[in-house]
Amino acid sequence: MRKNCFIFLFACISQMSFGQNNNYNLDLNVNKTKWQNFKYDIGNVFGGVGYAYSRPLHWEKKQWTNFGYTAAGTASLFFVDDEFNGWVDGFRSDVPRWLANYGNDVAAPGNNYMITSAVYLTGLFTDNEKLRRTGVLLISSATATGFFQQVFKRIVGRARPKTGENSNVFQPLHFVDFENYDSFPSGHAMLAFTNAYAIAKQFENPWIKAGIYTVGSIPGLIRIVDKFHWISDIAFSTVFSIFVVEAIDRYLDKKYATKYNDKRNKKLAFELQFTPRQIGVVIHLD
Repeated sequence: MRKNCFIFLFACISQMSFGQNNNYNLDLNVNKTKWQNFKYDIGNVFGGVGYAYSRPLHWEKKQWTNFGYTAAGTASLFFVDDEFNGWVDGFRSDVPRWLANYGNDVAAPGNNYMITSAVYLTGLFTDNEKLRRTGVLLISSATATGFFQQVFKRIVGRARPKTGENSNVFQPLHFVDFENYDSFPSGHAMLAFTNAYAIAKQFENPWIKAGIYTVGSIPGLIRIVDKFHWISDIAFSTVFSIFVVEAIDRYLDKKYATKYNDKRNKKLAFELQFTPRQIGVVIHLD
């Protein structure tokens, strides 16, 4: 299984490498050693984390509106968590274990940092700025989301479905024996979709992007199947991952000459849609 993951990873790396524009180079650090580039990149990893965390201080009406949509959408899903969990019971045992194992393993912190570090080190040692920047984006986004969810889930103290409790059971500030009361948000969903969203930025083809998003959604869905999380945990974690990646990507635009396929003059907007038959996030690029 891990072998397949790495084959997929290096296929993406190869595509990103060959897709780089080599007609000109505006990198001010081209004459720096690998050690100097490494120190510069690590600084940008932590700079990106700080930038993402500080964004609410600079939000304007539109950003606060998007935050309100996210909060309202998460709150709405709270009311259907138990029903959705019961619906999953109808096919829970039919999910292939190899798929469940993939979902649980690939987004585990240790495996996540192994993959993201492989992307970064490949860029560093091949002097490929696009891969270096991608690695920085992956590591910085994973660090920002990972630290946030570790702290926030202990503050919230929400019961996991596997405890047998209802979705509205909370034990806030649960710092001791918290394993069964750390459902919200989902670390696996955050790490997996953070990686997927960041990697998808390398491609223009919407079908390739959709495929990457689909693969990135598997860990979150599997965590629902295995009764580690509620649907509202996964929905919030996914949207939060997008916000973090977008924030850090904009920060890195100021640090690296290489840009992604996304045009910088496009504005990103999120719209949460909730209907009796549809729950989803619509991303608009204007």
